[in-house]
Amino acid sequence: MEKEVSGIDPSSFTLLVSCPSGISPTQVSVAFSDTYDRISHPDINLENSISEIWEQRSQNNKSLFNGKKFRYGGCTLHNGGGSDPEPRLCLQLGLTDYRTFVGTNLSPLWERFLVPSKDDPVLCQHTSSPLGNGAVVETLDNKIIVLQRSNNVGEFPGHFVFPGGHPEPQEIGIASHHYDKELTDSINGEVSREMFDSIIREVVEEIGVPPSSLSIPAFIGISRRDLNVRPAAFFFIKCSLDSKEVQQFYSSAQDGYESTQLYAVSMVDLQNMTSRMPGCHRGGFALYKSMAESKKNNIT
Repeated sequence: MEKEVSGIDPSSFTLLVSCPSGISPTQVSVAFSDTYDRISHPDINLENSISEIWEQRSQNNKSLFNGKKFRYGGCTLHNGGGSDPEPRLCLQLGLTDYRTFVGTNLSPLWERFLVPSKDDPVLCQHTSSPLGNGAVVETLDNKIIVLQRSNNVGEFPGHFVFPGGHPEPQEIGIASHHYDKELTDSINGEVSREMFDSIIREVVEEIGVPPSSLSIPAFIGISRRDLNVRPAAFFFIKCSLDSKEVQQFYSSAQDGYESTQLYAVSMVDLQNMTSRMPGCHRGGFALYKSMAESKKNNIT
């Protein structure tokens, strides 16, 4: 298969939406629809490469599993005003799967799937673009939790990341768009809750702290890694444990194999670590820094 090499900096990013004040679960809604599913590429050879790449990867790694994921199809943000002063966000989500992610976003030919446009949903209409998530977790002693990825993971081994993963359709029983349309509002509500439930789940599994030690997540924005156009939603979570206590819980974390070390760092140290972060997580830091500056300005 033809191979193409991108010259894009792996740590470069684009902020798709920024909410420096932080948005609560009640301010976030979801429009879940096949309208936001991926559109097949008109180049049949490029489209066929998705299956070819998956077959190659599956043969080399028998543990690969083609699970369903939520596909990011855009969002609308209303900053508030008039009769509704609170900001409100509506996430537009479709369905995709890991196979299509490997064959489009992670393909050596990924740039050929893009459509020249400044409008992100148009730019990425032919890519899988599963929506990942990440959490900026701040401890009781005002340190930020950062993980160093193990060498066994598929993307960015050895790099620094925030805890995170993906919201999961199977957690709420979604396998397709085939459901009674009268349940649309109910389904949208369940998907919206999964956006927040999933990030708590990821933090608990990856760093081992009990759920009761974590605050309700505040949505702070969406960052997209420029390499592979990989989107991720970021949340701010306050932990009631200090950094030493978090380190103790980390030693028995359920998904501790995904990382080799946990760091509890200051804002200054975190800034210095961002050059070794994947772009989407470096964008997560930019969102957190914007939130911190907004809080400081409101205080002063």
